[in-house]
Amino acid sequence: MLVDVHSHFFKYPEHFTEDFRRQSFRGRNMEIDLTVRWEEYHAKASRCDKTIVFGGKARLSGLWVPDQDVVGYVKQHPDELVGFLSVDPTQPGWQDELHQGHQDFGLKGIKLLSMYAGFKPNQSELNYLWEYATRHQLPVLLHTGTTFIDKAPLECTLPRLLDDVAIRFPNVKIILAHLSHPYEGECVVTIRKHPNVYADCSALHYRPFQLYHSLMLVQEYGVWDKVLFGSDYPFTTVDASLEGMRKLNDMLVGTALPRLDMKQMEAMFFRNTLDILEIEA
Repeated sequence: MLVDVHSHFFKYPEHFTEDFRRQSFRGRNMEIDLTVRWEEYHAKASRCDKTIVFGGKARLSGLWVPDQDVVGYVKQHPDELVGFLSVDPTQPGWQDELHQGHQDFGLKGIKLLSMYAGFKPNQSELNYLWEYATRHQLPVLLHTGTTFIDKAPLECTLPRLLDDVAIRFPNVKIILAHLSHPYEGECVVTIRKHPNVYADCSALHYRPFQLYHSLMLVQEYGVWDKVLFGSDYPFTTVDASLEGMRKLNDMLVGTALPRLDMKQMEAMFFRNTLDILEIEA
């Protein structure tokens, strides 16, 4: 089974402030229509069986996707999509939104944008969230790594913060998005250390030399089994991600550099992520 653990639902420009849209030029040096349309996603996700999808809430950075919008998208394609809720713990009423997203909407996990919202995931104010996730067996996927938004503090995105969370809440399934680039070293040692902490490889294939080094760390530390496949749609697609990663060894021809284990990579692509995260299909 091929599961895309990391895809978004956006309406552009509705879900973004003007400042966020302006700064997003730093990502690709062009404006991108981030509106998600199932037909466009599915056309370039030909072998994908299930897709985890979420919005995102980060008032500080100017991104806000109501969970109701994600629910509406999931209901259109319930056999293919698995929805996650999102909260911004810096905003009043976030605990009510947590309850609503899980209990009323039936969403299956939690997406956090720590850096974009300006909070550290291990701060005491979030203990309730981690206790709730433990009690209800909700996996938590967090953006970790870089950004183009100037208001988003990098200190809130470091993988070491999730080490602290996993020590105190060891039963929560936690996914560090994007292999935490450019902090891959911290990410790899964190996922190796904790049985229930994983990473996803989304939105990395278009920086192939960096991704080669990142996955070589995964290989040398022996944690291929802790990496999950994700696309980060609409920033890239499932098919482009698979193609790009499968070509990583090609650039090593004529060198003595070590090769990535393609059997391990293929196993990662077709890992049953829903079973790992204890999500009923």
